[in-house]
Amino acid sequence: MDVTSVAFPFRIDELGKIATQTGDANVRARIVQILLTAPGERVDLPDFGCGLRDLVFDPNNEVLAATMEFTIGKALQRWMPDDIFVSDVNVDSVDDQLTVEVAYVRKDRLEPAKVKIAF
Repeated sequence: MDVTSVAFPFRIDELGKIATQTGDANVRARIVQILLTAPGERVDLPDFGCGLRDLVFDPNNEVLAATMEFTIGKALQRWMPDDIFVSDVNVDSVDDQLTVEVAYVRKDRLEPAKVKIAF
């Protein structure tokens, strides 16, 4: 059964109501929220997130990529254990751009999917 949540990013829909989302869009949005939220940013959940944005100011090398892969994997396991199984986290650094790709399987449908973010 798909869960309905407030849309991310927050917005008002064409009917003037708070936009919502379900299914794959909801799962992808929750993953992006975890990736882009820094620990301490949410008052009620100070440990929420993985601090990905904090790491983009570190030197762009293999050590940063490995650190990010580990940090992202642990954060997703912690905050979405009932929703997804993380099958792979891949961080590529090319020149001044970092690309993060998270491959996961939705546990309710056993369907593989990916989320990709570039910095």
